[in-house]
Amino acid sequence: MPGKDILLLAGDFIEDYEIKVAQDALDAVGHEVHTVCPERESGEKIKTAIHDFRGDQTYMEVRGHDFELSHTFDEIDPADYDAFIVPGGRAPEYLRTYESVLEMTRHFFEADKPVGAICHGPQVLAAAGVLDGREATSYPPVSAELEAVGCSWVDGVVRDGNLLTARNWDDLAEWLAEFLDMLGTTVEHGQPEPAAAD
Repeated sequence: MPGKDILLLAGDFIEDYEIKVAQDALDAVGHEVHTVCPERESGEKIKTAIHDFRGDQTYMEVRGHDFELSHTFDEIDPADYDAFIVPGGRAPEYLRTYESVLEMTRHFFEADKPVGAICHGPQVLAAAGVLDGREATSYPPVSAELEAVGCSWVDGVVRDGNLLTARNWDDLAEWLAEFLDMLGTTVEHGQPEPAAAD
C-alpha cells in the first residue's frame, strides 16, 4: 500500500502528545505527515503544551517542547493531501479564527477525505460548520460547543463516515488504529522462522 500524504494543523500550545505521537506513528508505517501553522513558515517552531489529568476539576498544563513545522501554511494546497488531522490543546481556540483554516477544513469534508480530530481539535470543525448531523467526541467540556452546532456528542472514540474523533491523548492508541484503518493501512507481523533441525 502506498503511503498517504497527511496534513496536520498545528499552532502554539497544541497538545504535545497528540501532535508528536500521531506524527511519529503515521510516519513509522510509511505515511508522510506535513505540519503547518497559519502565519508560520517551514522550519519555524511552535511551542507545545502537555495537559495532564490529576484529579482536579480540569487539566493542568506544563510546557512541552519546540516542534518544527515541515511546511509553510500559505504554500500548501489541501487538494494535494489525502487526510487531515487537528490535534487538541489550546491551539484550536485561536486557529478557528482564521478563515483560511476553516476553508481548509471544509475542503476535506467536501472531498470526503479522512479527518481526525482530538480533544479540543473539534472546535475548529465546529467553527467550520461541518459537524451538523454528525456524531463526534472531544474533551468533555467542549461537548456543548459541538452540540450547539448540531452534533451528537459521544463519550468515546467515534467514527462517523470520514470523521474520526477522540476525547484526549488517553484515546490515542484506539484513535490511531481507527485512523490507520480509514487510510487503508495494513500492518503485518512476520511469523518467526522455524528452528533449524539438528
